[in-house]
Amino acid sequence: MTEHRDVATGPPDEYVEAEIHRLLAEDPDVAEQGITVVRRERGLVLYGEVESPHRREEILRLVAERFPHVPITSDIGVIRAQAPTEIEQLP
Repeated sequence: MTEHRDVATGPPDEYVEAEIHRLLAEDPDVAEQGITVVRRERGLVLYGEVESPHRREEILRLVAERFPHVPITSDIGVIRAQAPTEIEQLP
């Protein structure tokens, strides 16, 4: 008898975290290694910081496409990188 797990309601597979890391690192459009994947009771949470809202949305889209039945929550922040407004003086 084979065990059947309803992927829509069951807990995420134990290998999904590693698959998400690999997917984000190897995708040529994303190539992101700074995202942490943490298992929670009701799914997975993606943590980290990226340089734009567009990049965050692209990461979430990619993960949702690859793992459509895994509940994913995002805690990915956006770093506001701006050019310095003054010259830094070192002693």
